[in-house]
Amino acid sequence: MSVLSFRRGAVGVGAAAVLAATGTWVMWPAQVDGRLWSEVRPVIEARIAAESRGSGYGGTVPALQSRRFCQAEALELEEHAGEVRAGVNTLCVEYGMLDGGLVQCGAGQYPQVVRLERDEAAAGGYRVVAREEPPDGEGYGRWTESHFGVFTRASLQDPMSSRTLEATARAHFGLPPDAAIGDC
Repeated sequence: MSVLSFRRGAVGVGAAAVLAATGTWVMWPAQVDGRLWSEVRPVIEARIAAESRGSGYGGTVPALQSRRFCQAEALELEEHAGEVRAGVNTLCVEYGMLDGGLVQCGAGQYPQVVRLERDEAAAGGYRVVAREEPPDGEGYGRWTESHFGVFTRASLQDPMSSRTLEATARAHFGLPPDAAIGDC
């Protein structure tokens, strides 16, 4: 192999590596601004929990005194001119009380896009102006593809931990931190 052929090959490999790295960088989700997320997260979680009240099995059995607890995980977060677009993965779990013990009545994990505006009069300094979630069934894939990047969509398959929600539910119902959780 001649020196000239080797150089051409090295240049080609180098160019391919640069293009691949650039493409990966462009496709990779941006870092989430921790300060902004700490401001909008409570507003997002409160809205999600409020809109999901009474939608689970426990809501049909008043004796359970069930309640939904929700948490959001930031996937994408952008702020422009006082408006925030938050692509989030959410987990909501419905807990209730049965025979003095905590029971889990249902759970769901799904992505959402939440849009907020700064509003000093609102609790938390933001108000939700729109919230979108994918349809059930066949439209789910198309929706997530049109609302999230490639790497973000891949992370939607990762299960979210319910430990924080379990601890919050135990405290809400006045149970010890190690109280067992049964099925509804």
